[in-house]
Amino acid sequence: MSRLSATLIGFTAILLWASLALATSATGAVPPFLLTALTFFIGGMVGLVAAVARGVGLSVLRQPWPVWLHGVGGLFGYHFFYFSALKLAPPAEAGLIAYLWPLLIVLLSAFLPGERLRPAHIAGALMGLAGTVVLLGAKAGGFGFSPAYVPGYAAAAVCAVVWAVYSVASRRFQAVPTDVVAGFCLATAALSALCHVLFEPSVWPSGAREWMAVVALGIGPVGIAFYTWDIGMKRGDIRLLGVASYAAPVLSTLLLVAAGFAQATWSLGIACALIVGGAVVATLLARR
Repeated sequence: MSRLSATLIGFTAILLWASLALATSATGAVPPFLLTALTFFIGGMVGLVAAVARGVGLSVLRQPWPVWLHGVGGLFGYHFFYFSALKLAPPAEAGLIAYLWPLLIVLLSAFLPGERLRPAHIAGALMGLAGTVVLLGAKAGGFGFSPAYVPGYAAAAVCAVVWAVYSVASRRFQAVPTDVVAGFCLATAALSALCHVLFEPSVWPSGAREWMAVVALGIGPVGIAFYTWDIGMKRGDIRLLGVASYAAPVLSTLLLVAAGFAQATWSLGIACALIVGGAVVATLLARR
Protein backbone atom coordinates (compact mmCIF):
# COMPACT_ATOMS: atom_id res chain seq x y z
CA MET A 1 0.00 0.00 0.00
CA SER A 2 1.37 3.42 -0.95
CA ARG A 3 1.87 6.20 1.60
CA LEU A 4 -0.78 8.34 -0.13
CA SER A 5 -3.38 5.54 -0.11
CA ALA A 6 -2.77 4.85 3.58
CA THR A 7 -3.07 8.56 4.38
CA LEU A 8 -6.39 8.81 2.52
CA ILE A 9 -7.66 5.75 4.38
CA GLY A 10 -6.60 7.41 7.64
CA PHE A 11 -8.63 10.50 6.68
CA THR A 12 -11.80 8.36 6.73
CA ALA A 13 -11.31 7.84 10.46
CA ILE A 14 -11.39 11.62 10.99
CA LEU A 15 -14.57 11.88 8.91
CA LEU A 16 -16.21 9.08 10.89
CA TRP A 17 -15.21 10.65 14.22
CA ALA A 18 -16.88 13.86 13.05
CA SER A 19 -20.21 12.01 13.22
CA LEU A 20 -19.57 10.89 16.81
CA ALA A 21 -21.41 13.76 18.53
CA LEU A 22 -24.47 13.51 16.30
CA ALA A 23 -24.75 9.74 16.67
CA THR A 24 -24.09 9.86 20.42
CA SER A 25 -26.84 12.44 20.91
CA ALA A 26 -29.30 9.89 19.52
CA THR A 27 -28.38 7.22 22.09
CA GLY A 28 -30.40 8.81 24.88
CA ALA A 29 -29.29 8.56 28.49
CA VAL A 30 -26.99 5.56 28.13
CA PRO A 31 -24.01 6.19 30.48
CA PRO A 32 -20.56 6.53 28.87
CA PHE A 33 -18.89 3.31 29.98
CA LEU A 34 -21.92 1.21 29.04
CA LEU A 35 -22.06 2.96 25.66
CA THR A 36 -18.34 2.30 25.21
CA ALA A 37 -18.79 -1.39 26.07
CA LEU A 38 -21.67 -1.81 23.62
CA THR A 39 -20.08 0.06 20.72
CA PHE A 40 -16.62 -1.48 21.09
CA PHE A 41 -18.17 -4.95 21.22
CA ILE A 42 -19.96 -4.20 17.95
CA GLY A 43 -16.78 -2.69 16.48
CA GLY A 44 -14.77 -5.74 17.50
CA MET A 45 -17.28 -8.13 15.98
CA VAL A 46 -17.28 -6.13 12.75
CA GLY A 47 -13.52 -6.61 12.55
CA LEU A 48 -13.69 -10.34 13.30
CA VAL A 49 -16.41 -10.94 10.71
CA ALA A 50 -14.43 -8.98 8.10
CA ALA A 51 -11.27 -10.95 8.93
CA VAL A 52 -13.00 -14.32 8.65
CA ALA A 53 -14.67 -13.27 5.39
CA ARG A 54 -11.24 -12.43 3.98
CA GLY A 55 -9.87 -15.81 5.02
CA VAL A 56 -7.90 -14.52 8.01
CA GLY A 57 -8.15 -16.97 10.90
CA LEU A 58 -8.57 -16.06 14.56
CA SER A 59 -4.96 -17.12 15.08
CA VAL A 60 -4.06 -13.57 14.02
CA LEU A 61 -5.01 -12.54 17.57
CA ARG A 62 -2.05 -14.53 18.94
CA GLN A 63 0.30 -11.61 19.40
CA PRO A 64 3.06 -10.86 21.95
CA TRP A 65 2.00 -9.07 25.12
CA PRO A 66 3.56 -5.70 24.07
CA VAL A 67 1.16 -5.63 21.12
CA TRP A 68 -1.82 -6.10 23.42
CA LEU A 69 -0.49 -3.61 25.95
CA HIS A 70 -0.13 -1.04 23.18
CA GLY A 71 -3.55 -1.67 21.63
CA VAL A 72 -5.74 -2.13 24.70
CA GLY A 73 -3.80 0.51 26.64
CA GLY A 74 -4.42 2.99 23.84
CA LEU A 75 -8.11 2.32 23.20
CA PHE A 76 -9.27 1.69 26.76
CA GLY A 77 -6.79 4.08 28.38
CA TYR A 78 -7.93 6.99 26.23
CA HIS A 79 -11.62 6.47 26.95
CA PHE A 80 -11.09 5.81 30.67
CA PHE A 81 -9.16 9.05 31.23
CA TYR A 82 -11.44 11.01 28.90
CA PHE A 83 -14.60 10.04 30.79
CA SER A 84 -12.81 10.63 34.10
CA ALA A 85 -11.84 14.12 32.94
CA LEU A 86 -15.43 14.93 31.99
CA LYS A 87 -16.56 13.95 35.49
CA LEU A 88 -13.84 15.88 37.31
CA ALA A 89 -13.75 19.09 35.24
CA PRO A 90 -16.08 21.22 33.08
CA PRO A 91 -16.53 19.57 29.65
CA ALA A 92 -15.22 22.56 27.65
CA GLU A 93 -11.93 22.80 29.51
CA ALA A 94 -11.49 19.03 29.68
CA GLY A 95 -12.28 18.67 25.98
CA LEU A 96 -9.78 21.36 25.01
CA ILE A 97 -6.94 19.76 26.98
CA ALA A 98 -7.83 16.31 25.67
CA TYR A 99 -7.71 17.67 22.14
CA LEU A 100 -4.01 18.37 22.44
CA TRP A 101 -3.43 14.90 20.99
CA PRO A 102 -3.23 16.01 17.33
CA LEU A 103 -0.46 18.48 18.23
CA LEU A 104 1.31 15.79 20.27
CA ILE A 105 1.09 13.39 17.31
CA VAL A 106 2.80 15.95 15.09
CA LEU A 107 5.56 16.56 17.65
CA LEU A 108 6.11 12.89 18.55
CA SER A 109 6.34 11.88 14.90
CA ALA A 110 9.78 13.51 14.85
CA PHE A 111 11.12 10.54 16.82
CA LEU A 112 10.14 8.03 14.15
CA PRO A 113 12.74 6.73 11.69
CA GLY A 114 12.55 8.44 8.31
CA GLU A 115 10.27 11.26 9.50
CA ARG A 116 11.25 14.94 9.47
CA LEU A 117 9.40 17.54 11.50
CA ARG A 118 9.42 20.93 9.78
CA PRO A 119 8.34 24.30 11.23
CA ALA A 120 5.37 24.28 8.85
CA HIS A 121 4.04 21.13 10.51
CA ILE A 122 4.21 22.75 13.95
CA ALA A 123 2.63 25.96 12.64
CA GLY A 124 -0.19 24.02 11.00
CA ALA A 125 -0.87 22.04 14.17
CA LEU A 126 -0.92 25.22 16.28
CA MET A 127 -3.37 26.83 13.85
CA GLY A 128 -5.60 23.78 14.20
CA LEU A 129 -5.37 24.01 17.99
CA ALA A 130 -6.30 27.70 17.81
CA GLY A 131 -9.36 26.81 15.74
CA THR A 132 -10.40 24.25 18.34
CA VAL A 133 -9.93 26.82 21.13
CA VAL A 134 -12.18 29.29 19.29
CA LEU A 135 -14.86 26.67 18.63
CA LEU A 136 -14.96 25.12 22.11
CA GLY A 137 -14.57 28.46 23.86
CA ALA A 138 -17.51 29.96 22.01
CA LYS A 139 -19.68 26.93 22.81
CA ALA A 140 -18.90 27.19 26.51
CA GLY A 141 -19.08 30.98 26.67
CA GLY A 142 -15.37 31.16 27.45
CA PHE A 143 -12.92 29.15 29.51
CA GLY A 144 -12.53 29.46 33.25
CA PHE A 145 -9.69 27.22 34.37
CA SER A 146 -9.87 26.70 38.13
CA PRO A 147 -7.46 25.00 40.58
CA ALA A 148 -10.42 23.04 41.92
CA TYR A 149 -10.55 21.06 38.68
CA VAL A 150 -6.85 20.15 38.54
CA PRO A 151 -7.56 16.37 38.82
CA GLY A 152 -9.86 16.63 35.80
CA TYR A 153 -7.34 18.68 33.85
CA ALA A 154 -4.67 16.09 34.69
CA ALA A 155 -6.91 13.24 33.50
CA ALA A 156 -7.56 15.11 30.24
CA ALA A 157 -3.84 15.64 29.73
CA VAL A 158 -3.13 11.95 30.32
CA CYS A 159 -5.91 11.14 27.87
CA ALA A 160 -4.23 13.28 25.18
CA VAL A 161 -0.82 11.72 25.83
CA VAL A 162 -2.21 8.17 25.76
CA TRP A 163 -3.88 8.62 22.37
CA ALA A 164 -0.91 10.41 20.84
CA VAL A 165 1.53 7.73 22.04
CA TYR A 166 -0.78 4.95 20.88
CA SER A 167 -1.14 6.53 17.45
CA VAL A 168 2.54 7.28 16.85
CA ALA A 169 3.75 4.00 18.39
CA SER A 170 1.57 2.12 15.88
CA ARG A 171 4.38 2.74 13.37
CA ARG A 172 6.60 0.57 15.60
CA PHE A 173 4.09 -2.27 15.23
CA GLN A 174 3.80 -1.92 11.47
CA ALA A 175 4.19 -5.68 10.97
CA VAL A 176 1.13 -6.41 13.15
CA PRO A 177 -1.98 -6.93 10.96
CA THR A 178 -4.75 -4.37 11.36
CA ASP A 179 -7.14 -7.29 11.99
CA VAL A 180 -5.74 -7.45 15.53
CA VAL A 181 -7.55 -4.17 16.29
CA ALA A 182 -10.70 -6.33 16.57
CA GLY A 183 -9.17 -7.99 19.63
CA PHE A 184 -8.26 -4.60 21.08
CA CYS A 185 -11.88 -3.49 20.66
CA LEU A 186 -13.30 -6.58 22.36
CA ALA A 187 -10.86 -6.27 25.28
CA THR A 188 -11.79 -2.58 25.61
CA ALA A 189 -15.47 -3.55 25.62
CA ALA A 190 -14.87 -6.02 28.46
CA LEU A 191 -12.93 -3.51 30.58
CA SER A 192 -15.54 -0.81 29.90
CA ALA A 193 -18.31 -3.18 30.98
CA LEU A 194 -16.43 -3.75 34.25
CA CYS A 195 -16.12 0.02 34.79
CA HIS A 196 -19.84 0.36 34.07
CA VAL A 197 -20.70 -2.17 36.76
CA LEU A 198 -18.40 -0.44 39.26
CA PHE A 199 -19.11 3.23 38.57
CA GLU A 200 -22.40 3.75 36.72
CA PRO A 201 -26.13 3.12 36.94
CA SER A 202 -27.54 0.81 34.28
CA VAL A 203 -29.54 2.78 31.72
CA TRP A 204 -29.96 0.77 28.53
CA PRO A 205 -30.97 2.17 25.14
CA SER A 206 -34.71 2.76 24.93
CA GLY A 207 -36.50 1.86 21.74
CA ALA A 208 -35.38 0.98 18.24
CA ARG A 209 -34.05 4.48 17.44
CA GLU A 210 -31.56 4.50 20.29
CA TRP A 211 -30.45 0.93 19.57
CA MET A 212 -29.95 1.83 15.92
CA ALA A 213 -27.78 4.77 17.00
CA VAL A 214 -25.69 2.45 19.18
CA VAL A 215 -25.23 0.02 16.29
CA ALA A 216 -24.30 2.88 13.94
CA LEU A 217 -21.70 4.09 16.44
CA GLY A 218 -20.27 0.60 16.79
CA ILE A 219 -19.98 0.09 13.05
CA GLY A 220 -18.65 3.54 12.11
CA PRO A 221 -16.95 5.94 14.56
CA VAL A 222 -16.10 3.22 17.09
CA GLY A 223 -15.60 0.41 14.61
CA ILE A 224 -14.32 1.07 11.11
CA ALA A 225 -12.62 4.30 12.21
CA PHE A 226 -10.13 2.52 14.45
CA TYR A 227 -9.16 0.10 11.68
CA THR A 228 -8.63 2.86 9.13
CA TRP A 229 -6.75 4.97 11.70
CA ASP A 230 -4.44 2.02 12.33
CA ILE A 231 -3.67 1.81 8.62
CA GLY A 232 -3.04 5.55 8.40
CA MET A 233 -0.73 5.59 11.41
CA LYS A 234 1.25 2.55 10.28
CA ARG A 235 1.73 3.44 6.63
CA GLY A 236 0.50 7.00 6.00
CA ASP A 237 1.70 10.55 6.66
CA ILE A 238 1.43 10.79 10.45
CA ARG A 239 2.13 14.54 10.60
CA LEU A 240 -0.53 15.41 8.04
CA LEU A 241 -3.08 13.14 9.72
CA GLY A 242 -2.28 14.79 13.05
CA VAL A 243 -2.94 18.27 11.67
CA ALA A 244 -6.06 17.11 9.80
CA SER A 245 -7.48 15.63 13.02
CA TYR A 246 -8.37 19.13 14.17
CA ALA A 247 -11.05 19.11 11.48
CA ALA A 248 -13.09 16.57 13.46
CA PRO A 249 -14.68 19.00 15.98
CA VAL A 250 -15.47 21.51 13.21
CA LEU A 251 -17.02 18.87 10.94
CA SER A 252 -18.90 17.54 13.95
CA THR A 253 -20.37 20.99 14.60
CA LEU A 254 -21.29 21.38 10.93
CA LEU A 255 -23.19 18.08 11.06
CA LEU A 256 -25.04 19.23 14.18
CA VAL A 257 -25.94 22.48 12.41
CA ALA A 258 -27.18 20.58 9.35
CA ALA A 259 -29.26 18.30 11.56
CA GLY A 260 -30.77 21.24 13.44
CA PHE A 261 -29.06 20.52 16.78
CA ALA A 262 -26.84 23.62 16.66
CA GLN A 263 -26.66 27.05 15.01
CA ALA A 264 -24.08 28.43 12.60
CA THR A 265 -21.96 31.07 14.36
CA TRP A 266 -19.01 33.35 13.63
CA SER A 267 -16.81 31.12 15.80
CA LEU A 268 -17.53 28.18 13.53
CA GLY A 269 -16.40 30.18 10.49
CA ILE A 270 -13.19 31.31 12.21
CA ALA A 271 -12.46 27.78 13.40
CA CYS A 272 -12.95 26.46 9.86
CA ALA A 273 -10.58 29.08 8.45
CA LEU A 274 -7.88 28.34 11.03
CA ILE A 275 -8.07 24.57 10.64
CA VAL A 276 -8.17 24.62 6.85
CA GLY A 277 -5.35 27.16 6.83
CA GLY A 278 -3.33 24.97 9.19
CA ALA A 279 -3.77 21.97 6.91
CA VAL A 280 -2.65 24.03 3.90
CA VAL A 281 0.42 25.29 5.77
CA ALA A 282 1.36 21.81 6.94
CA THR A 283 0.86 20.28 3.49
CA LEU A 284 2.11 22.82 0.98
CA LEU A 285 4.76 24.79 2.87
CA ALA A 286 6.29 21.67 4.42
CA ARG A 287 6.72 20.17 0.97
CA ARG A 288 8.41 23.32 -0.27
